[in-house]
Amino acid sequence: MLVIHTIAELRAHLDEHRQNRRKISLVPTMGFLHQGHMALAQKARKESDVVVLSIFVNPIQFGVNEDLDVYPRDLPHDIALCKENGVDILFAPSVAEIYPEPIMTSVEVQSLSNILIGRHRPNHFRGVTTIVAKLLNIVEPDKIIFGEKDYQQLIIVRRMIRDLSYKAEVVGVPIVREEDGLACSSRNARLTKEDRAAAVILSQSLKKAQKRILEGEKDVSTIRQLIEDNIKSEARAKIQSIDICHATKLDTLDRIDNQPIVILLAVAFGDVVLIDQQLVTPKEKAL
Repeated sequence: MLVIHTIAELRAHLDEHRQNRRKISLVPTMGFLHQGHMALAQKARKESDVVVLSIFVNPIQFGVNEDLDVYPRDLPHDIALCKENGVDILFAPSVAEIYPEPIMTSVEVQSLSNILIGRHRPNHFRGVTTIVAKLLNIVEPDKIIFGEKDYQQLIIVRRMIRDLSYKAEVVGVPIVREEDGLACSSRNARLTKEDRAAAVILSQSLKKAQKRILEGEKDVSTIRQLIEDNIKSEARAKIQSIDICHATKLDTLDRIDNQPIVILLAVAFGDVVLIDQQLVTPKEKAL
């Protein structure tokens, strides 16, 4: 496995692969890798000849008083994990390599970026789509792999790629969970022991909501209240947002019919905000 820190060196290696007609997949990450990231790498391995995994903690997607400075980092650990999981090239540029001067150009999927999580994190998704656009231009992959835990991000990137006619196909990978149901996340490492134990309330609440929907509940306010009550039963959890949306358009709903929906959660434990989601396809009633 190659570890590359500069755009020029990465492009030189990838040009050689393209000349040999090898298919390239990109897995963008912010590092401090875990089994969820490795599921993305393994999917990329199946989908392509060359797997590029990028590690870059992108400063422009963090807001004031967010956790940029304390975001966990461990490059030696990440290198070892990538070697074990079939990554061919680990691209780990510095901030100066990606942003050699203050950036004056941004990419934003406007309507989708300012709703849901975007209400609480102004300019976050603009930062995400800008760095993804840069990585697409640098790597020129045939496929780009994202996890479905960051569901709004996945929908936004898909729209950006359609709107700007990038050649890359977006591949989504289902959430990987720890044994007790907590979604794998780099931010889990920042939880206290007590908050880590409490955080399982997220997946438990989503499962209860999914069960109620599959049993036939159509009223969104009823489902939202069920989730809210369940999360509030855990004193350490502080709800930031509960959203129930159309699974592809992200339109908020008042009623659940037969369309696929997604439930999106953002909940704080101490100063760590965790997100989770559950896709649900309601059952149609037999005629």
